[in-house]
Amino acid sequence: MSLEQRVTDLESRLAFQDDTIQSLNDVLVAQQRVVDRLQLQMAALLKRQEEMVGQFESFEEEAPPPHY
Repeated sequence: MSLEQRVTDLESRLAFQDDTIQSLNDVLVAQQRVVDRLQLQMAALLKRQEEMVGQFESFEEEAPPPHY
C-alpha cells in the first residue's frame, strides 16, 4: 500500500469519525434537554405532593365531628 493510499484511507476514517462524533454529540445534547425538562417536571410534582400532604395533615388535625 502506497503512502498516498494510506493517507487517503486515514483521511477517510477521520471524516467518518468526525461525523460519528458530531452525531453522538447531537444525541447527547437532545438527551440532556430531555433530562433537564424531566428534572423540572419532577421538582414541580414534588412541590405539588408536599402541598397536598400539607392539606391532608391539616384535615387530620381538626377535631372530630360532634357526633363522635
